[in-house]
Amino acid sequence: MCRDYPENVQNEVLSFSADEGQAGTRLDAFVSDMTELTRSACARLIEGGFVTVCGKPAAKNYRLRAGDTVEVTLPEAEVSEAIPQNIPLDIVYEDDDLIVVNKPVGMVVHPAAGNPDGTLVNALLYHCGSSLSGVGGVIRPGIVHRIDKDTSGLLVVAKHDEAHLFLSEQLKGHRIQRIYYAVAIGNLREDSGTVDAPIGRHPTDRKRMAVIRDASHSAKEAVTHWRVLARGEANGSSFTLIECRLETGRTHQIRVHLASIGHPLLGDPVYGGNGTRFEATHKALITGQCLHAGTLSFVHPSSRETVEFHSPMPKDMARVTELLFENLQK
Repeated sequence: MCRDYPENVQNEVLSFSADEGQAGTRLDAFVSDMTELTRSACARLIEGGFVTVCGKPAAKNYRLRAGDTVEVTLPEAEVSEAIPQNIPLDIVYEDDDLIVVNKPVGMVVHPAAGNPDGTLVNALLYHCGSSLSGVGGVIRPGIVHRIDKDTSGLLVVAKHDEAHLFLSEQLKGHRIQRIYYAVAIGNLREDSGTVDAPIGRHPTDRKRMAVIRDASHSAKEAVTHWRVLARGEANGSSFTLIECRLETGRTHQIRVHLASIGHPLLGDPVYGGNGTRFEATHKALITGQCLHAGTLSFVHPSSRETVEFHSPMPKDMARVTELLFENLQK
């Protein structure tokens, strides 16, 4: 388990600015959206004086104004061992080597600062017992790859070290195929394309990633292939449903790449995809970026045959696509 705010660690200070679309948002909800900490952890940070608005302490129910600058002093987590928890899992496939799960929106993959439990790892430990590989350590047992908290979809988890290493080699060699479905803001005029742009940690905001072409920074190669599935309009804005195929697996890769070409994902508060009139009208359906890992294929570590798994969009995202894309084929 990990404590939210340990003593004797160097604190990290994050700075965010509220835009027009975030005006009226409660402070604890805003900090949660921007940091991916739980709402309760953000409330404790605010009550402990770790959060300021325009340089002054504020209550957790303070309603932000456009242009407000919010600073969050975020201690690093003091991590020990994750604990098993009886949390339901959507299991797509399971055998003695691995388990493929369909992660819901809002679930964090492994424990971290502000998310000491309630994660996919806690659920896996309960379901699998000791049958998870140790390659990822006590906080990430069996975890071969990750997807963001508010991204839904397929993940493969290794049950023993041999399977983990075999799958990791495929991941490094770009041989695991991952197909995502995303709703991008704006009209992507070409029917398909590729974003080939290195991604690294944002130079001033440690919670964000960015396209970085400066050779002096430690950015890594990142390649995203996209294809248009449907185009639509609503509430005075254009939207495009796309399929994305990853060659690489950088943190926030699709979100960063699409934002870098002027088409952030609908509902993404970190990379500029929030604040549309459509989102304001359908807020109950959009709880984060509209991004779903729908197809996963790889060579099985025992059979050495290619296996492929599919997951339909979650109900809310499917409803969004119905509203935006009238001619979308089922």
